[in-house]
Amino acid sequence: MRHLALLFAIAATASVTGCAERANVSARADYAAVADALTPFIQWQTETKHLPALSIALVDDNSIVWAHGFGYERPADSVRATGATVYRVGSVSKLFTDIAVMQLVERGDLDLDAPIERYLPAFRPENPWDRPITLRQLMSHRSGLVREPPVGHYFDDTEPTLAATVQSLTGTALVYEPETRVKYSNAAIATVGYVLEVTQRTPFADYVKAAVLDPLGMASSAFTPEPTLTRHLAAATMWAFDGREYEAPRFELGMAPAGSMYSTVLDLGRFMSALFAGGERNGTRILETTTLEEMWTPQFAEPGTTRGSGLGFSIGTLDEHRRIGHGGAIYGFATELAFLPEERLGVVVVTSRDVANAVTDQIADAALRAMLAARRGDEIEVPPLTEPIPLERVRTLAGRYMIGAAGIDLFDWDGRLFGLLTRGGSPFELKTRNDTLFVDGVSDQGGWIYPVGEDRLVIGSDTVTRQVATDPPPDVPPAWRGLIGEYGWDYNTLFVFERGERLHALIEWFFDYPLEDMGGDVFAFPSFGLYHGERLVFQRDASGRATEVEAASVVFTRRDIEPGEGEAFRIVPQRPVDVLEGEALAASPPVESTEKREPDLVELVTLDSTIRLDVRYSGTDNFMGTVFYDEPRAFLQRPAAEALVRAHRALARFGLGLLVHDAYRPWYVTKMFWDATPDSLRLFVADPASGSRHNRGAAVDLTLYDRGTGRPIEMVGTYDEFTPRSYAHYLGGTSRQRWHRD
Repeated sequence: MRHLALLFAIAATASVTGCAERANVSARADYAAVADALTPFIQWQTETKHLPALSIALVDDNSIVWAHGFGYERPADSVRATGATVYRVGSVSKLFTDIAVMQLVERGDLDLDAPIERYLPAFRPENPWDRPITLRQLMSHRSGLVREPPVGHYFDDTEPTLAATVQSLTGTALVYEPETRVKYSNAAIATVGYVLEVTQRTPFADYVKAAVLDPLGMASSAFTPEPTLTRHLAAATMWAFDGREYEAPRFELGMAPAGSMYSTVLDLGRFMSALFAGGERNGTRILETTTLEEMWTPQFAEPGTTRGSGLGFSIGTLDEHRRIGHGGAIYGFATELAFLPEERLGVVVVTSRDVANAVTDQIADAALRAMLAARRGDEIEVPPLTEPIPLERVRTLAGRYMIGAAGIDLFDWDGRLFGLLTRGGSPFELKTRNDTLFVDGVSDQGGWIYPVGEDRLVIGSDTVTRQVATDPPPDVPPAWRGLIGEYGWDYNTLFVFERGERLHALIEWFFDYPLEDMGGDVFAFPSFGLYHGERLVFQRDASGRATEVEAASVVFTRRDIEPGEGEAFRIVPQRPVDVLEGEALAASPPVESTEKREPDLVELVTLDSTIRLDVRYSGTDNFMGTVFYDEPRAFLQRPAAEALVRAHRALARFGLGLLVHDAYRPWYVTKMFWDATPDSLRLFVADPASGSRHNRGAAVDLTLYDRGTGRPIEMVGTYDEFTPRSYAHYLGGTSRQRWHRD
């Protein structure tokens, strides 16, 4: 598992055309057992990982032997997914760009090892080494180019031309000397595609469609969002660990050759059949067999190397079988295309939930193993299922476990157990299997953790021991304070925060990297991950607050989501406050459907005078800037009040106490909040149609104060702040802020 490693039926050959194909493909007789075994496993994955749609196709030589859709192509319309549902397949696109190049190499029109300037004279990234950049390097991610171009990158929704995208690379500096290290680069494949466009004097998308997709019979595939395709495009979902979820954006990438293809599992199945046929499809030769073998050979590697980057394709092994393929990820979609060339068996899996590649990978490998077993006549097996960890055990396991300076935090996330490595990495969900812990989430699957007694965990060859911390983490250096925050776009936000006394960058929602401070507001990404070898450079205003950061050649502008220092967060009420108040006072609360405890409201400070008050709704220092209460007093139902006092007194050993902002709240105030708040922010206020626990005296808004100074403790967000900083699992801010929040 990626993060833990840092720590220690009848063949479907019928003729179908374009998006008229709407059916699944029944399993061929010899693969019926495979389909029967995979179906419940895939259904379980889609249900437990909340995948809106998933499609799969299995290929045996020249036949698609099973293709099926799970979930819904368009959930809002109850349109089910099929083998013909269209998906964006992300970096699987690179294979078709590189095949188009290799066709021209076969004809002698392009030379893989010629300096790229032969084809693009104006292409001039800074290259201090004597070794020139070539197509072979670009296609095998050995050119040393930055991962993303400054224009037309993964975050850029302006849809620039391919020419503008590649031109923006002039002036960027190579990260590594060409050929010396693998540096996965979307910019490199954008450049490869631009070579096609320039040398063939044809727009890239048109050329690849005519030269590769059409001859392969891939009528439901294209590098542009053609209406015949998008009408069957799966509705894709974005999500983040802090709880937000939204519809995936659909803008086109400027670096289209690297990741903008639309396709179906049926089309990609036909593609694999052509590969098994040595590069031929229906009598039309796409590539020579020897060319395919060159593409399937690790480049710039020692003879006999079985893993690495080929020309476009990724090369590895599966149970001693050569495994070729590529994964793909683009806003809201995850793809895995994999095949065993010697056995002529292949699979493609695509889903419409963001960063679900761990799921598509596991399903693909399970399918290939099942197909091998069926061919041998062995029993079909799929990975065993996991189960949620019981809540009591989640709470027992939660804590920090360390070995030396490295460790893992296990924490209760709304009744589910998540892990987070102290050295970097994003949270991963843990389930249980055979009384052990197993990594089984959307974005990570496949690592074991063995609890030993109550205070130790075995992870790989290491044993980590529970640590009990009674003191908060140290505060961050003053120079970092102006850098911490959010940057970029609503649909793809860069978070800069502190954890473990290191500044971190969480990029593309899921990839958390500890940064090395290079001085002068310059930080380096670590030596692993998506952006290794690249840097972040911050720009500050006169107050010392960063206004932007250039991260790996991409400029992210500061998101001014939080209120200014000392200011309250404000909304603009939907209607005048006096109108809202009149309507709310004239309305009636909902009728309770069940019996509730009789009212017995208790004033909090009468139970313990050291509970402090800052009742914001008795003044204007609140999100509406309006006075709602005549007096700054706080009441709760007696059992809730007594529980609050117990919590307040328990905090004394930390030198902390409770500071209350609001408790019992009249229903009419809840209605005013709701009616005043824009729809996009209503998750932060209660719906008066069902009422609020505040209206029943059973909820309290509070923070902590320092018993020594009487001052409030700094938290990640401020009171009444309608931003993601208020989420219970927001990853930003500082370790000290999050410690106090937790």
